[in-house]
Amino acid sequence: MEEKLQKIAVDARQALASAAGLEELNEIRVRFLGKKGELTQVLRGMGALSAEERPRIGQIANEVRASIEKDLEARVGSLKEDVKRERLRNEGIDITLPGTPVIRGRKHPLTIVLEEIQDIFLGLGYSIAEGPEVETDYYNFEALNLPKGHPARDMQDSFYITEDILLRTHTSPVQARTMEKHEGKGPVKIICPGKVFRRDNDDATHSHQFMQIEGLVVGENIRMSDLKGTLEVFAKKMFGNNREIRLRPSFFPFTEPSVEMDISCKICGGSGCSVCKKTGWIEILGAGMVHPNVLELAGYDSKKYTGFAFGMGPERIAMLKYGVDDIRHFYTNDVRFLKQFSKHE
Repeated sequence: MEEKLQKIAVDARQALASAAGLEELNEIRVRFLGKKGELTQVLRGMGALSAEERPRIGQIANEVRASIEKDLEARVGSLKEDVKRERLRNEGIDITLPGTPVIRGRKHPLTIVLEEIQDIFLGLGYSIAEGPEVETDYYNFEALNLPKGHPARDMQDSFYITEDILLRTHTSPVQARTMEKHEGKGPVKIICPGKVFRRDNDDATHSHQFMQIEGLVVGENIRMSDLKGTLEVFAKKMFGNNREIRLRPSFFPFTEPSVEMDISCKICGGSGCSVCKKTGWIEILGAGMVHPNVLELAGYDSKKYTGFAFGMGPERIAMLKYGVDDIRHFYTNDVRFLKQFSKHE
């Protein structure tokens, strides 16, 4: 039996030395050390040995097993290193090659326009005010001279959450909240940028979610001429010094009198083209003098204080400024479209 054990040790050593892969090493392990392996078969015959021989043969068997396991572990480690070296050789990196360029993020065109508008009004002494996008019916409508049942509510098809809670349809509630915080004391000079929501069908010029910037000035002796002068400065800074403006009578429940502001068409210079529908003018925003009812609801004495307000859509301004013909381009995140505006940052 001792000779069998020694032969197993020699055979195992030779087999391990000539093994060409990890799979073959596993087969060798099973052949010699498995439950039906050669060493196991020899050990099963130890019951026939005498009591004197059994400890000696057992010790030799343990030494043979330990030797095979040690050689097997060393051979496995060696082959794994060979595999690793081969893989590294095949996956070698040529450090002289140029690296993969990292695509830098750019500002969204609406962000560019929004920041430009904010910079203009910050330069005119305005501050930025913000408010909740989920608004109460009171601040969204009633505080703005739109009581329940007012027909003008139908012009703003709203997303209601409850009977008195909705997604704001304009940023005017921020104006109402700001005036209320001032407790009837002036002056107030703010712009209110933010997202608004209306139940519009998405098309080239409409979206169920869009941006809006509203402005508000309240103080003593605020006149319509102050509004006109402010809007003229804005138009020239935003669209160029050669832009002209005109104000047309309009109606908004929260302003009286109310106006729409047009700018002269930059394509034709006012002579008339397809862009301005042959009029020479393009509508840009709505404005007016703050309605006395709105001032009174916010706690102001409308005989002492007056004010003006205006509202504009950054999407529309961006469309006019950059010649974009479909509002949906701003929200589809097509990189080919967005990367065109990097030069405007």
